Amino acid sequence: MKKLLVILGLLLVAFSFASSVIVVGTTDKIRTLDPANCYDYFSSNILQNVLAGPVDYEVGTANIKPWLFEKWDVSSDGLVYTFYIRKDAYFEDGTQIDANIFKFSFDRVMRLNGDPAFLLSDVVEKTEVVDKFTFKVHLKSKFSAFVSILGYTVAFPVNPKVTPEDRFSDIAPSASGPYRISEWIRDVRIVLEENPKYFGPKPKTKKIIIQFYENSQQLRLALETGEIDIAYRHLDPRDILDLQNVSGIKVYLGASPQIRYLVLNVKQKPFDNPLVRQAVALSVDRSAIVKDIFVDLAKPLYSMIPAGMWSHEDVFPKRDLQAAKEILKIAGYSEKNPLVIDLWYTPSHYGTTEADVAQVLKSSLEETGMIRVNIKYAEWSTYVEYFLNGTMGLFLLGWYPDYLDPDDYLWPFLSVSGAKSLGSFYENQIVEDLMVAGRAATNQESREMIYKLVQNYHAAEMPYIPLWQGSADCEAHDYIKGIILEPTQIFRYYLLERK
Repeated sequence: MKKLLVILGLLLVAFSFASSVIVVGTTDKIRTLDPANCYDYFSSNILQNVLAGPVDYEVGTANIKPWLFEKWDVSSDGLVYTFYIRKDAYFEDGTQIDANIFKFSFDRVMRLNGDPAFLLSDVVEKTEVVDKFTFKVHLKSKFSAFVSILGYTVAFPVNPKVTPEDRFSDIAPSASGPYRISEWIRDVRIVLEENPKYFGPKPKTKKIIIQFYENSQQLRLALETGEIDIAYRHLDPRDILDLQNVSGIKVYLGASPQIRYLVLNVKQKPFDNPLVRQAVALSVDRSAIVKDIFVDLAKPLYSMIPAGMWSHEDVFPKRDLQAAKEILKIAGYSEKNPLVIDLWYTPSHYGTTEADVAQVLKSSLEETGMIRVNIKYAEWSTYVEYFLNGTMGLFLLGWYPDYLDPDDYLWPFLSVSGAKSLGSFYENQIVEDLMVAGRAATNQESREMIYKLVQNYHAAEMPYIPLWQGSADCEAHDYIKGIILEPTQIFRYYLLERK
């Protein structure tokens, strides 16, 4: 009898542990968890589950709602925002979040000037502490989508007690959101545990373990064997289709504002020649990428603003090899004197399909008979360093929105500060002035007219070539509930639970 009770007790403990833990697998990587220098999707998404921000999105929508800021006022000229901070928000060590914390965090972002800093520094003139729970932000110019920026992690406050003021942090942040980080072994696993200091609803599951895998084959095997409960980023597209027919596994598919594109460094030869950029744009075969690699789980894209978002317009030309050849001839190239270029990609950050994408691009460009492509690659941390310092002339990148507004698909790419951060080094004062006017306009019709004009400038000068618009996906055992593929691309670990 005693032995039976012990066995039952062990079973109950095992069941209790299993029901309070969910294991997620991914092939993505964390670059940094310092909001001041965090500008890749997966790292930002971890922060969205660990830190509380000024504002959030209503679950499943693109509608902004209060979070740390309970409410706000805007001056009549649109240049001064006054934010009122809730009084029950604390970091995990008990430090209260107040106006001084926000000033420290905003000023630190702008002073350190990391990758996403321009989102604030291009807009914010100065910050001001009015009183303990009132924070004021003065803008350089009117910007109708300013509050939307505050939903991105660059604006999330950090704890001054553990965050260096004069340099980036390389450790896990002090939590203020639903979860705290109890363990982080880079590229191996990160463990999120319920944060008892969080003022909001408790997570549905107390502990989330995120395991990192080298490739999509390992990730699929881990899911099918039950080593993980959820696979999130990045399975091979064909595996996604296969898993739809596997008993006990559910595949979630959704629309996504994620875009993929080529960057052309306009300061580096031969891409400083607009004729070369036009020839490349006319040679790329979007259809081959979408059909052969992504089995139609993606769509060709002809603007940096994704299809389905207001002001989107197909401004880029479709493939025309003959036109590409004629332009190459004008630029001085021929079959005997081909244009020789390097095409860069990163092998794991965007999943295992990236090498195939690079190969299709190489083949499509070389179909002109007048272009020769050398494929090169670098792992993500090196890749970021290369495009920031201008090492690469032509390379693949992807974009997940910081905030759901057409401005976020134009300003980060075409403003001088944004273009430098993304490696194109593009400069055009007319385009910049137009985007400033678009930011100041409060009428959507006026903004749409301006943004369509900006898209046409972009299509004429081509510092970026849009390639395809992706879809969102997640694969999980059918006992997992709470998976929502949101238009904002926020994956909310704290909603996951076993049923």
